[in-house]
Amino acid sequence: MTTIVAFHAHPDDEVLMTGGTLARASADGHRVVIVVATDGIMGPSEPRRMDELRASAAILGVHRVVHLGYADSGHGPILYPDPPDRTRFARASVDEAASRLAEILREEQASVLLSYDANGGYGHRDHVRVHEVGARAGELAGVRVLEATMPREPLVRVQRLVRLLRIPVRYDPDVVVYSPRSAITHRFDVRRFARQKQAALAVHHSQVSGNGRPATIMRVLVKLPVPLFGILLGREWFVLRG
Repeated sequence: MTTIVAFHAHPDDEVLMTGGTLARASADGHRVVIVVATDGIMGPSEPRRMDELRASAAILGVHRVVHLGYADSGHGPILYPDPPDRTRFARASVDEAASRLAEILREEQASVLLSYDANGGYGHRDHVRVHEVGARAGELAGVRVLEATMPREPLVRVQRLVRLLRIPVRYDPDVVVYSPRSAITHRFDVRRFARQKQAALAVHHSQVSGNGRPATIMRVLVKLPVPLFGILLGREWFVLRG
């Protein structure tokens, strides 16, 4: 059996991008570790979101959770000053963060590192930095890197429809997102783990009960019948780096 380390930007990302894959790997007998760059908190550190992550990890069968020690950088045109107790991840040295992650990879004798594609999915600065740090850590530790992504083409069609209908969106519709189908090397069918993935998402109470469009979407997702949830989020995609 192997050890798989999943590197994510914030608590809740582990479910949305790789939750089914982690549950499947654990069920197959592999050791699974989640490393988050940030605790998802913009201000001084507090345990709420990390506690939610540990609850999510337990549902997915994850064996260990590690926080690299950085603060959330936020999404939008302003990169706020660092909180008094730690550095925002977007300001972290790639080599320093990669060295921290590589140390965990060596300690765990990991065979595979899950990270993010070059666009950081939808372009969040912390997700882009996860890609950069993950790629470097894989090189330092000599570990294969699978970069979590989604097929770009369906999302581009949605973007065109949004523009045509003049629907206001939070993110710039011209930003290049995720990866083209031709670049995707692995697609996992994780529908049989839909119940675990949905339950893991539901324990991120701070995000599900929050304000704004992402919270509204998450509330809808956690209330869906499990078979429908599985249809929507029952596949996960990766690009094998190199």
